[in-house]
Amino acid sequence: MLEPLFAPSVQHTLDLIGIFVFAISGALLAVRKNFDVFGIAVLAEVTALGGGLFRDLIIGAVPPAAFTDLGYFVTPLLAALLVVFLHPQVERIQLGVNVFDAAGLGLFCVTGTTKAYDYGLGLTQSATLGLATAVGGGVLRDVLANEVPSLLRWDRDLYAVPAMVGATMVVLCIRYDTLTPLTSSLAVITAFVLRLLAMRYHWRAPRAWNRRSTVREE
Repeated sequence: MLEPLFAPSVQHTLDLIGIFVFAISGALLAVRKNFDVFGIAVLAEVTALGGGLFRDLIIGAVPPAAFTDLGYFVTPLLAALLVVFLHPQVERIQLGVNVFDAAGLGLFCVTGTTKAYDYGLGLTQSATLGLATAVGGGVLRDVLANEVPSLLRWDRDLYAVPAMVGATMVVLCIRYDTLTPLTSSLAVITAFVLRLLAMRYHWRAPRAWNRRSTVREE
């Protein structure tokens, strides 16, 4: 069993903060898509909990934490309620939401990786599930909203790559027996900073070499 990143109470609080911010991003997209209140709540729940649910089902951690901890389930509903009544104000602080989203990305890619490893997966598989924990909810959000997932679009700032870097740092630390709360925190911070830099400087992944597509870019 790996040493936990934070004390259980601190970890739980950070999880709820990450879930809340992810849920806001889902709820805001639902508002832009003109969904009703139920649709806003569904998109908030899926965005916030989708990645963790996928991970827990894969590793056999059932029932998933989202169904055993009421806070995990209620927090996205509170975020959805906030957006329903105050979405113009929430839109105006989008930059702040993006910063917290980046923090959640860094936290979840690390905790997702360590949880997968604790359940017996190999290093590569653990890193993959760490990435899925961080970005899976966003992919499900976009699919339900009938959009090409941001994860797959070239015209979006890097999102998956910072999570991949954080998860890779964790498995390398596990491989060389150097995973501690300090090195885990460093992985979180690295993913967080990379995401902030990607948003600030609009870093994007390269496309196919000598691309000659006739498909219209959106």
